[in-house]
Amino acid sequence: MLICFKTEGETGVPKAFEYIVARGHPRILATHRTTFELTKDEHLTERGDCIVAVRSTKGAKDLSPEFQRLARNDSARITVIVAADGRREISIGRGKKQLSFTHPSDLVVRKSGFVCGRTLMTHSNKSASDFSRSFIERLRDPNERIDITLIVDV
Repeated sequence: MLICFKTEGETGVPKAFEYIVARGHPRILATHRTTFELTKDEHLTERGDCIVAVRSTKGAKDLSPEFQRLARNDSARITVIVAADGRREISIGRGKKQLSFTHPSDLVVRKSGFVCGRTLMTHSNKSASDFSRSFIERLRDPNERIDITLIVDV
């Protein structure tokens, strides 16, 4: 199910949500120290050490205009919740006015301030290597449904 909506938070802060479904893959390593990635791609090589989910229902360009608008603010806070098998990992980072959201298949969360068409957020408190190893084990199951929630608030 693909849903995005805007709401006013408890403090009247504009928020937008995105819901994404993805799948696991046997080659998920999640050892990258500065990023993690979701991709629409079905195949994964061992070089993709930042990838935590494949067969994603959205890439950067698929995010709603409202989500993109709010995320393109230097004071935006973006939260990514990756959930599978009753467990979850939460990453919190920042938006940036330079975000372009142009990539058709990838969403990348970065610890750095680097921005390209694949970038979802910068200055994340978490990269792939920070995910718990027991959680990553679940993400290696190709039948595992991975639910991802993106929240942006300004």
